Amino acid sequence: MRAVFDTNVLVSALLWHGPPHALLEQVRNGSIALITSPALLVELADVIGRAKFDAILMRANTSREQVLAQVRQLAEVVDPPPLPQPVCRDPDDDAVLTLELAAKVDCIVAGDDDLLVLETFQGIAIITPAQALLRSGIG
Repeated sequence: MRAVFDTNVLVSALLWHGPPHALLEQVRNGSIALITSPALLVELADVIGRAKFDAILMRANTSREQVLAQVRQLAEVVDPPPLPQPVCRDPDDDAVLTLELAAKVDCIVAGDDDLLVLETFQGIAIITPAQALLRSGIG
């Protein structure tokens, strides 16, 4: 299964346990191909750069740099063209949708209501981490 994880799912996968983390374990074992883009990597760096993650990163015995390096190692990076017109209520989420089209993924795994409300885009499902686990045979 080829999947795009939105940034909040990826942060949850990297720093906590639960369904997003279980999905990341499937990426590590090769069951899921994680697809990302330069724009989503920048967003991830911005999010984990927030002070509220300092204590969490310290407890996890990791650094921002290690987290970003891990994602770069695990993910296939695709640089998609922009969408011809905005689709999401939150224009920043269009970066996820354009990646879906360019990388020919099977699904988008999202925790963001602005994406989940769409349910599908160009025939590709936009699903929660729990739904993705079910699809992968784990949930």
